[in-house]
Amino acid sequence: MNCREYPTRGRDIANKKFVVKLSSEEHERLREVISRGKAKAKSILKARILLKADQGWADAEICRALDTNIAMVARVRETLVTEGLDAVLTRKKRETPPIEPIFDGKRQAQLIALACSKPPAGRARWTVRLLANTSSNVKSSRAPTSILSPGR
Repeated sequence: MNCREYPTRGRDIANKKFVVKLSSEEHERLREVISRGKAKAKSILKARILLKADQGWADAEICRALDTNIAMVARVRETLVTEGLDAVLTRKKRETPPIEPIFDGKRQAQLIALACSKPPAGRARWTVRLLANTSSNVKSSRAPTSILSPGR
Protein backbone atom coordinates (compact mmCIF):
# COMPACT_ATOMS: atom_id res chain seq x y z
CA MET A 1 0.00 0.00 0.00
CA ASN A 2 1.59 3.29 -0.98
CA CYS A 3 1.14 6.67 0.68
CA ARG A 4 -1.67 7.92 -1.55
CA GLU A 5 -3.94 4.99 -0.70
CA TYR A 6 -3.43 5.31 3.05
CA PRO A 7 -5.94 7.48 4.94
CA THR A 8 -4.42 10.22 7.09
CA ARG A 9 -7.50 11.41 8.97
CA GLY A 10 -9.45 9.44 11.51
CA ARG A 11 -6.43 7.46 12.66
CA ASP A 12 -5.23 8.73 15.98
CA ILE A 13 -2.64 7.45 18.42
CA ALA A 14 -5.20 5.43 20.40
CA ASN A 15 -5.68 3.10 17.41
CA LYS A 16 -1.96 2.48 16.95
CA LYS A 17 -0.66 -0.84 18.15
CA PHE A 18 2.97 0.30 18.41
CA VAL A 19 3.25 3.80 19.85
CA VAL A 20 6.69 5.41 19.69
CA LYS A 21 7.77 7.21 22.84
CA LEU A 22 11.46 8.07 22.86
CA SER A 23 13.51 8.92 25.92
CA SER A 24 15.77 11.97 25.81
CA GLU A 25 18.84 9.71 25.37
CA GLU A 26 17.22 7.87 22.45
CA HIS A 27 16.13 11.18 20.90
CA GLU A 28 19.68 12.53 21.18
CA ARG A 29 21.17 9.35 19.73
CA LEU A 30 18.85 9.52 16.71
CA ARG A 31 19.70 13.19 16.17
CA GLU A 32 23.38 12.25 16.27
CA VAL A 33 22.90 9.46 13.71
CA ILE A 34 21.23 11.92 11.34
CA SER A 35 23.60 14.85 11.83
CA ARG A 36 26.86 12.88 11.63
CA GLY A 37 26.06 11.61 8.13
CA LYS A 38 28.39 8.61 8.58
CA ALA A 39 25.61 6.03 9.04
CA LYS A 40 24.05 4.01 6.25
CA ALA A 41 21.20 5.67 4.37
CA LYS A 42 18.73 3.06 5.65
CA SER A 43 19.73 3.79 9.28
CA ILE A 44 19.32 7.52 8.75
CA LEU A 45 15.88 6.94 7.22
CA LYS A 46 14.85 4.80 10.19
CA ALA A 47 16.09 7.46 12.60
CA ARG A 48 14.02 10.10 10.80
CA ILE A 49 10.96 7.85 10.86
CA LEU A 50 11.29 7.38 14.61
CA LEU A 51 11.76 11.08 15.31
CA LYS A 52 8.67 11.98 13.29
CA ALA A 53 6.65 9.18 14.90
CA ASP A 54 7.70 10.47 18.33
CA GLN A 55 6.40 13.93 17.36
CA GLY A 56 2.98 12.38 16.70
CA TRP A 57 3.03 12.26 12.91
CA ALA A 58 0.69 9.77 11.24
CA ASP A 59 2.23 6.95 9.21
CA ALA A 60 1.00 8.39 5.91
CA GLU A 61 2.47 11.81 6.71
CA ILE A 62 5.82 10.23 7.55
CA CYS A 63 5.60 8.19 4.37
CA ARG A 64 5.03 11.26 2.22
CA ALA A 65 7.62 13.42 3.98
CA LEU A 66 10.40 10.84 3.78
CA ASP A 67 9.42 9.25 0.45
CA THR A 68 9.15 5.73 1.83
CA ASN A 69 6.31 3.24 2.18
CA ILE A 70 3.79 2.47 4.91
CA ALA A 71 5.18 -1.00 5.53
CA MET A 72 8.62 0.43 6.32
CA VAL A 73 7.17 2.91 8.79
CA ALA A 74 5.08 0.21 10.47
CA ARG A 75 8.06 -2.18 10.65
CA VAL A 76 10.29 0.45 12.21
CA ARG A 77 7.64 1.29 14.83
CA GLU A 78 7.11 -2.39 15.65
CA THR A 79 10.84 -3.16 15.89
CA LEU A 80 11.42 -0.23 18.24
CA VAL A 81 8.60 -1.23 20.58
CA THR A 82 9.32 -4.98 20.59
CA GLU A 83 13.12 -5.15 20.29
CA GLY A 84 14.51 -1.70 21.11
CA LEU A 85 16.47 1.07 19.42
CA ASP A 86 19.61 -0.99 18.74
CA ALA A 87 17.57 -3.51 16.75
CA VAL A 88 16.19 -0.71 14.59
CA LEU A 89 19.55 0.86 13.77
CA THR A 90 21.60 -2.31 13.22
CA ARG A 91 21.09 -5.19 10.81
CA LYS A 92 20.18 -8.58 12.15
CA LYS A 93 22.94 -11.19 11.83
CA ARG A 94 22.08 -14.17 9.64
CA GLU A 95 21.45 -17.41 11.49
CA THR A 96 22.57 -19.57 8.58
CA PRO A 97 25.22 -18.75 5.97
CA PRO A 98 23.94 -17.94 2.47
CA ILE A 99 25.90 -20.87 1.04
CA GLU A 100 26.26 -24.22 2.78
CA PRO A 101 29.92 -24.87 3.67
CA ILE A 102 31.65 -27.38 1.42
CA PHE A 103 33.78 -28.87 4.19
CA ASP A 104 33.21 -29.30 7.88
CA GLY A 105 36.10 -28.56 10.25
CA LYS A 106 37.54 -32.07 10.08
CA ARG A 107 37.53 -32.22 6.26
CA GLN A 108 39.01 -28.73 6.05
CA ALA A 109 41.86 -29.79 8.37
CA GLN A 110 42.48 -32.87 6.20
CA LEU A 111 42.65 -30.71 3.06
CA ILE A 112 45.09 -28.29 4.68
CA ALA A 113 47.25 -31.18 5.89
CA LEU A 114 47.23 -32.63 2.38
CA ALA A 115 48.19 -29.26 0.84
CA CYS A 116 51.06 -28.89 3.32
CA SER A 117 52.35 -32.43 2.73
CA LYS A 118 54.87 -33.51 0.13
CA PRO A 119 53.38 -33.38 -3.40
CA PRO A 120 52.91 -36.58 -5.42
CA ALA A 121 55.85 -38.06 -7.31
CA GLY A 122 56.70 -36.13 -10.44
CA ARG A 123 55.17 -32.87 -9.13
CA ALA A 124 56.96 -29.87 -7.65
CA ARG A 125 53.92 -28.60 -5.70
CA TRP A 126 50.22 -29.22 -5.11
CA THR A 127 47.83 -27.60 -7.58
CA VAL A 128 44.17 -26.93 -6.93
CA ARG A 129 43.23 -29.61 -9.45
CA LEU A 130 45.47 -32.19 -7.76
CA LEU A 131 44.03 -31.33 -4.36
CA ALA A 132 40.50 -31.62 -5.76
CA ASN A 133 41.18 -35.00 -7.37
CA THR A 134 42.92 -36.35 -4.27
CA SER A 135 40.34 -35.05 -1.80
CA SER A 136 37.42 -36.27 -3.93
CA ASN A 137 38.56 -39.84 -3.27
CA VAL A 138 37.17 -39.34 0.23
CA LYS A 139 33.49 -38.51 -0.39
CA SER A 140 31.84 -35.55 1.32
CA SER A 141 28.28 -34.26 1.28
CA ARG A 142 29.18 -31.87 -1.55
CA ALA A 143 32.04 -32.83 -3.82
CA PRO A 144 34.71 -30.13 -3.98
CA THR A 145 35.42 -31.03 -7.59
CA SER A 146 32.24 -29.22 -8.63
CA ILE A 147 33.70 -25.97 -7.32
CA LEU A 148 37.33 -26.60 -8.17
CA SER A 149 36.71 -28.03 -11.63
CA PRO A 150 38.08 -26.13 -14.63
CA GLY A 151 35.71 -24.35 -16.92
CA ARG A 152 36.63 -20.75 -16.70
